[in-house]
Amino acid sequence: MAAKAPAFWFRRGFSAIVLLPVSWFFGLLAGARRFCYRKGLFFTKRLPAPVIIVGNIAVGGSGKTPVAEWLAGHLKAAGYTPGIVSRGYGGSSSGAAALVPPDGDPARYGDEPVLLARLTGCPVVIGRDRPGAAVELLRRHPECNVLIADDGMQHYRLGRDIEIAVVDAAVLGNRWLLPAGPLREPLARLRTVDLVIAHGDMAGIPASGNVPVFPMTLAGSHFYSLRHPAVSCEADALRGQRVHAVAGIGRPERFFGMLAAMGLEVVPHAFPDHHAYTASDLAFAPGEPKLMTSKDAVKCAAFAPDDAWEFPVRARIGPGAIERILEKLNDGRQTA
Repeated sequence: MAAKAPAFWFRRGFSAIVLLPVSWFFGLLAGARRFCYRKGLFFTKRLPAPVIIVGNIAVGGSGKTPVAEWLAGHLKAAGYTPGIVSRGYGGSSSGAAALVPPDGDPARYGDEPVLLARLTGCPVVIGRDRPGAAVELLRRHPECNVLIADDGMQHYRLGRDIEIAVVDAAVLGNRWLLPAGPLREPLARLRTVDLVIAHGDMAGIPASGNVPVFPMTLAGSHFYSLRHPAVSCEADALRGQRVHAVAGIGRPERFFGMLAAMGLEVVPHAFPDHHAYTASDLAFAPGEPKLMTSKDAVKCAAFAPDDAWEFPVRARIGPGAIERILEKLNDGRQTA
């Protein structure tokens, strides 16, 4: 279960300042590690298929999974056959590379890998060893000619051809490195990626040199019954009604705000990211609609009450983003 981010990560107060020396040491180690990989001092696994990293420089949810889904769909439309590798966080897998079935158990494989397998139809392989997972994916599915690494920015052992940083300004907090703040790498890291996708407030995204920044929003239009997936209703059908919003994601308040903006009277129920739900977690307010994200729904479908509904959303990313990615891939083909 993921712990809630400490409050001092979002301000430069006493607790954060006390930890600053540790953050400086963390930054030195992170910089030295990246330098060694870039200079070939540490081994990096290069694969016969290009690898696209979808990651972040901060701890916490920024919308990487919707971006991975969006990317897989556009790559398919462009004639590619993508595969996806993931850590499988939140699952009980022993760590060995494992192919994720679309109907797999999220408790075993992790909620996000199962969701990606269902939404994209792509082969998804999880494993603590990212290069090993990628090799296993290509062994099982040699037809895949491009790999998407979900949340792989800091896993430098896996060689990469394109890096996409998904950034939510709110998740950047006080802009300090761990443990004084939420950053895994300094803000300057954004100047080295191929493109930045800004989820939400563009004004809060730091300047990234010549790296293009594309806006992203998440949008949905229908609710789907967890007990009866063929049953749906338009989002407007619940306008003005009291609903219970259930979210175990990186930023549950974003989900609550989205529903409130649709005209719903929202009663929020926040859980930790990757929360392992049980039936008792949903045993409240019988008869009143319970709305949840797809990431939560994939874990609750087996025991959800009749009044539980999923609200699936899709990433909408500014024009030019996929064109830049395809251009980079085509350039790589020509130079290979």
